[in-house]
Amino acid sequence: MKIVLALLCLATWGSSWAQPEAAFQDTNGLRRAAEEFLLLQTTGHPGQVTISIGKIDNRLKLPVCANVTPFLLQGSKPWGKISLGIRCTAPSPWTIYVSAQVQITADYYVTATALSQGQLINASDIRKVSGDLSTLPTGVITNPTQVIGRSLLTSLASGSVLRIEALKISPVVQQGQSIKVVSTGAGFQVTTEALALNTASEGQVAKAKTTSGQLVSGIARTGGIIEINF
Repeated sequence: MKIVLALLCLATWGSSWAQPEAAFQDTNGLRRAAEEFLLLQTTGHPGQVTISIGKIDNRLKLPVCANVTPFLLQGSKPWGKISLGIRCTAPSPWTIYVSAQVQITADYYVTATALSQGQLINASDIRKVSGDLSTLPTGVITNPTQVIGRSLLTSLASGSVLRIEALKISPVVQQGQSIKVVSTGAGFQVTTEALALNTASEGQVAKAKTTSGQLVSGIARTGGIIEINF
């Protein structure tokens, strides 16, 4: 009996010193969170969005996070080759950075011939091409209605990419303006009040913050509207 009791005491003493197996954050889950974040940021852009998230070093032993928050670095755009942050605030704060490639393949328009400053543009002056919008400057014309009937602020050579900035046009969304975000998908349409975070002309990408605090981006439309198509 004494031997049995001794063995039981030894087992109890040993278990009190045993360390629980450490739980670490799943890196695949972090990559999925980053991809979902970038998909949200590019919602509303015309064309097909392709997102590739770089590998996260498996040697990182990050504590499990209850609230993973991906974020863009200040001044970064959610397309092209970017560095994306992933932050944890609780229970153990940490921040890591991952690389990402966001391609937006869509049709856009270029000049079919040389155009002069002040010239009114008609359908025969432009032609449609396809490519990765993430490699082009912002404000690229993706719909002919954005440009036909408008005049140029500067002369353009044949084959030049047409941009909103080259057109004489007034903005339809002003930074700080109260606007409406209209989200449309298969069988539904939702309208939300929001605050515009940048100034944009018809057809340009506009960003806004909804009353719930969500950051969204979509296409600026006349009447202070941001259009998002799912």
